[in-house]
Amino acid sequence: MGLEEKLPAGFLLSTVEGLAGYMRKASIWPATFGLACCAIEMMAVGTPDYDIARFGMERFSATPRQADLMIVAGRVSQKMAPVVRQVYDQMPNPKWVIAMGVCASSGGMFNNYAIVQGVDHIVPVDIYLPGCPPRPQMLLNAIIELHHQIETSPLGVNRVEAAKAAEVAALSATPTHQMKGLLA
Repeated sequence: MGLEEKLPAGFLLSTVEGLAGYMRKASIWPATFGLACCAIEMMAVGTPDYDIARFGMERFSATPRQADLMIVAGRVSQKMAPVVRQVYDQMPNPKWVIAMGVCASSGGMFNNYAIVQGVDHIVPVDIYLPGCPPRPQMLLNAIIELHHQIETSPLGVNRVEAAKAAEVAALSATPTHQMKGLLA
């Protein structure tokens, strides 16, 4: 009964979604969350050699209330896990997470009781960035991949439901230290 019924199928909404996706991807502000050696490589991305400002991300936010991207760079200890979750919860929606480095992605070489075996047990992760430590070029590539995800993500209620489903799935996953594989 509205305007969308008078226009050809999907014309207006796909155009608005495309424009909103373009605007969102070009205005991301990352939160500073460097926990270990990967943070040095994350800081290097802000230098003129790599120039993260060309992606609209020149301002690393010191407060989670002004950031919409959390780059978890390095290993997360069990004591730090509640802080990571609190910072994530304080970020406004929509929000995204990059797990930078093998320690943030899977615990890395630290397979012990003190290190969380993957930050995806705490917060839902959008992009996993391997390496020990990953090079700044790899982080730029991960940011470009995240831009593609942001630009093509739907708006409205479907986005909220998809984000909640992804978070529930990530938090209910079997911890990596309990998984049985070929080497167990």
